[in-house]
Amino acid sequence: MNTPTPAVETAGLGRRYRRTWGLRDCTFALPQGRVAALVGPNGAGKSTLLRMLAGINAPSEGVVTVLGKSPRTQTADALSRTAYLDQDRPLYKDFRVEEMLRFGSELNPRWDNERARRHLEELRISQASRVAQLSGGQQAQVALTMCLAKRPELLLLDEPVAALDPLARENLMQILLQSVADDNTTVLLSSHAVTDLATICDYVIILSASRVQFAGELDHVLGVHRILVGPTGSVSATLDGATVISSITAGRQTTMLVRAEQPIINPLWEVFEPNLDEIVLAYLRADASSARPQNEPMSRRERKSRNSNRIIQ
Repeated sequence: MNTPTPAVETAGLGRRYRRTWGLRDCTFALPQGRVAALVGPNGAGKSTLLRMLAGINAPSEGVVTVLGKSPRTQTADALSRTAYLDQDRPLYKDFRVEEMLRFGSELNPRWDNERARRHLEELRISQASRVAQLSGGQQAQVALTMCLAKRPELLLLDEPVAALDPLARENLMQILLQSVADDNTTVLLSSHAVTDLATICDYVIILSASRVQFAGELDHVLGVHRILVGPTGSVSATLDGATVISSITAGRQTTMLVRAEQPIINPLWEVFEPNLDEIVLAYLRADASSARPQNEPMSRRERKSRNSNRIIQ
């Protein structure tokens, strides 16, 4: 039995901007038909990765394939199979919404105009309105409608919920799930709204310090991370084979988030199962901590914030 071709596959992928690496040593394989969350702090490389997958930017190193082909192969077939929504929501502001739909239908052979019109009606966005007259959230919805009307096999979304209110975000998540169910679409979206992502995503890619820190099925990500609370000074004796992601010591107690393939069983430690929010925040704080010069002290506000969180680097 042949193994299905991954929707996205990278090996040692990197993109350099003069002397600075926007992304480096990026390796993962995203199976088809998944909804994948791409999470990380600003500057971690999320937009850089998505733009390379969309074929907009060329890699400086490494290999990337999208639906089995190089995304730089800009054939009509390749372009029709992938849809990319940039975080800047590029639309022709002087166009009416109906003109945007007509423009999309002329460029995309798989265009589903009925789906686009139905979606806009549900959102109560008039097709007679000019794009410039719409709110930021409505413009984001029109841009997403343009992507979905292509009926893509791979949908790449860069911060799609940033301009949406809570109700619109919930509506977007339902639309994405429906698209996966109807067309087996693979979705890769970046977002800071981790709580929203956890409700629909079944695959997670964590970017930090311009590198992939972890990538895998959501169940596996949750299964190999644990929060440990125990006495200070007992770390080295009990964590063989585990990687400490985040750690803080307060008096006689140490709280850590660790990654370990095997169960951690020791009477000295209380073990808790973290949620996706806690895991992602731990990686982000580790990134922020590593970026701070060792002789640079934290501000009073940072120290207060640090002590108020369950998992802290």
